[in-house]
Amino acid sequence: MKYNTEKVLDTLKMVKHPETGKSIVESGMVEDLEITDNKIKFSLVIKSSKDPFSKSLIKACDRTLKFYLDENIEVEIETKVAHFEAASFKAPSRPFSGVKNIIGVASGKGGVGKSTVAANLAISLAKTGATVGLLDADIYGPSVPLMFDLVDARPVATQENGKTLIEPLEKYGIKLLSIGFFVDSDKALIWRGSMATNALNQFINDGNWGKLDYVVIDMPPGTGDIHLTLVQAIGITGVVIVSTPQEVALADARKGVSMFQQKDINVPVLGLVENMAYFTPAELPNNKYYIFGKEGTKNLAAKMNVPLLAQIPIVQDIMEAGEKGKPIALNADDPMGQAFRRLADNVIKQTEIRNNEMAPTKKVEINPDASCSTN
Repeated sequence: MKYNTEKVLDTLKMVKHPETGKSIVESGMVEDLEITDNKIKFSLVIKSSKDPFSKSLIKACDRTLKFYLDENIEVEIETKVAHFEAASFKAPSRPFSGVKNIIGVASGKGGVGKSTVAANLAISLAKTGATVGLLDADIYGPSVPLMFDLVDARPVATQENGKTLIEPLEKYGIKLLSIGFFVDSDKALIWRGSMATNALNQFINDGNWGKLDYVVIDMPPGTGDIHLTLVQAIGITGVVIVSTPQEVALADARKGVSMFQQKDINVPVLGLVENMAYFTPAELPNNKYYIFGKEGTKNLAAKMNVPLLAQIPIVQDIMEAGEKGKPIALNADDPMGQAFRRLADNVIKQTEIRNNEMAPTKKVEINPDASCSTN
C-alpha cells in the first residue's frame, strides 16, 4: 500500500467546509476510507442530498489528494447523507435534563461481558416499571444493534424549537442510541479520537431522550478519551464495574474503580459485578465449577470497600439470547433472567443510597496543563 490511512486523512484535513470553516476530517465527513496502491475511495458525508457545497467539496478533495500525494492516483468519492450532522451541535445547558439517574457500566478490559451486563441491566430496570434508556458509548465496538435485533435499523431526525434532535429507537420498552445504527456493521470504523467523542457528545446533547428514570451507558473497556468525554459532558450518578474472577481482569477492574474514585473525577462506584463467576452444567444443577477462579471479584469488592452487586455464572443461554437480539433478562422465569433482576434491584438500592447520602455528581473540567477538576 503506497499511502496509509493517516497520510490520506492528514491530507484531507486541508479541505475546509465553506460554511463552517472546519476541516472535513475533523467534522466527521470522511467515512468508509479504502486505500489501494493506485486508488483512494471514501464517502463524503453531507447534510442533505441538496447540499450546495457537495460538488465543490468533491472537487477540492480530488485536487488536494492529487496535488499533495500523486497526480496520477485515482480518487473515487461517493456522497452519503448523514442521519445527523457530526461535530456541529451546540450543547444545551443541561444535557439529559429529563433523566433522573445516569448509570455507567464499565470494565477495566474487554471480553468480560460488560455489554451483556449493560443490556440485561437496562431490561431488568425496565421490568421494575422504571422508564429506561440505553446509550451505547462503546464507539469502536457497538453491541446494542445486535443484542436488540436492530442491525439494519436507522434513527430519524426531528425538529423541535428550531433544533435538530435524534430520535432514539425503542425496543422492549427501552430507548436506544448507538453509533452502530449509523455505520456499516461489516466495515471497521476508522475514526480519530476527536471524531468519536464528537459523535458521542451529539448522542448526549441532541438525543431526544425525554423524561427517564434511568439511562444506562455501555462504556468502552479500559480508561480513555470516551470516559473523559462522558464525565465532562454529564454528571454520572454512579458506575457499575464488570469483571471476571481471574487475576488479569481484576487488575484492570481495580484500575477502573480507581479512575472513577480519583478526587478530581469523583464519580461514585455503585459496586462490582462478577461475570462468568462459575459454571453449572444443566445436568448437574447443584454443582459449581470455578473456571476462572473463585470469588475474585467478590474479594476485590471487599478490599476496595464497594458492594458486590451480582455474581453471574457462565451460561450458554445468556450468549445465545444476546446474539438472537432477545437478551435473557426478557424471560423473568429463567434463572438467569432472575439473576439480572436481582442485579437491577441492587443497582436501584445502591443508587437510592447514593442519592440520599451524596450531592449530585458534578461534570468534570479537564485542564490540559494539569489534572481534572469539577465545577
